[in-house]
Amino acid sequence: MSRRRLTYMITMGIKQFRDPYYQGFAAQLAFYFLLAVVPTVMIISQIIASMEIISMDRLVQIIDNYLGQNIPDALLGLLKTKSATTSNIIFIVVALWAASRAQFSMIRITNYTMTDGKTTGAGYFRERLRSIVTMLFTVLIIIVTLIVLIFGPQLLMLIGYIFGNAADVTEAIAKVWIYLRWAVAFILFLLVIGANYYMLPTQKVPFKTVIPGSIFASVGLVLISVLYARYATSVANYDIIYGSLASIAMLMIWFYFVAWVLCLGVLFNKVWDKTKNIKEEDPDDIDRYEIQ
Repeated sequence: MSRRRLTYMITMGIKQFRDPYYQGFAAQLAFYFLLAVVPTVMIISQIIASMEIISMDRLVQIIDNYLGQNIPDALLGLLKTKSATTSNIIFIVVALWAASRAQFSMIRITNYTMTDGKTTGAGYFRERLRSIVTMLFTVLIIIVTLIVLIFGPQLLMLIGYIFGNAADVTEAIAKVWIYLRWAVAFILFLLVIGANYYMLPTQKVPFKTVIPGSIFASVGLVLISVLYARYATSVANYDIIYGSLASIAMLMIWFYFVAWVLCLGVLFNKVWDKTKNIKEEDPDDIDRYEIQ
C-alpha cells in the first residue's frame, strides 16, 4: 500500500466519523451485545446438546481455555442448561429474536457507512428478519468452530496415522496442536467476521471486498481482547467499585471496544475499496475520495 493511499484512507475515515450518527453507537451496540450474550450462549448449548456429540463439560473447558477471564463463570454455567426436547425449537426461535438485536444494530450502521449516510436499510421488519437469519448463520459458524477446536487433535492424528508412524504421531500432535489451534481459531474467527460483513449490507458486494476489513477487525479484536484482559487483571480493580457486578462491568467495557473495532472494520472495507485505483488518478485531487 502506498503512503498516498494510506493518507487518503485515513482522511476519509476521519471525515466519516465526524457524522453525529456515530456518536454513542459503540455504547448502544455494547448494550445490545450484552443482552445478546445469554440467549446466544443458550442457543449454542441447546443445539450442541441436541447433536449429542460433545459433552457440555468438555465444551466449557475448551471455551475457558481459549477465552479465560473474558467469560464470566455465570455464562459458562449457562452452557450446561438443557431444556426439554419438545421446547427446544420454540426456545431457539425466541432466543434468536432476542440475540439478533445486536445484528440489527450492526446492519443499520453498516448500511449507513456503505451508502454515505443515505440509508440504514430496507425497512424495519425486513432488516429485522434478516438480522435473525444472520444471527443463526453466525451461531452455526461458532458451533463449527467449537467442533473443530475440540476434534482438531483427532483429525490431525488420523492424518498422521495415514502418513506416519503411530508411536511418533501422538507426541508430534500434542506439540503441533498447542500452536496450530490458535491459527485455526483465528481463521475460523476471521470467517465469522467475514460472513457477517458479507451478509449485513442490504446491497450485496463481492466477498473479496469484505476481506480487508475482516482481517483488520480480526487482528483488532485479538489485540483488544489480549490487552484488555491484561489491563483488567493486572491494573484495574473493578471489584472495589462494582463489587459483585465487576464481571458484568468488565464484559460491558470489552463489548464497547469490540463495537468500535467492528465498526472500523466496516469503514476499512469502504475506504479500501474506494481507493483501490488511486494510482491511476490525479494524486493531488483528494476531493475524488471524499465521503460526502
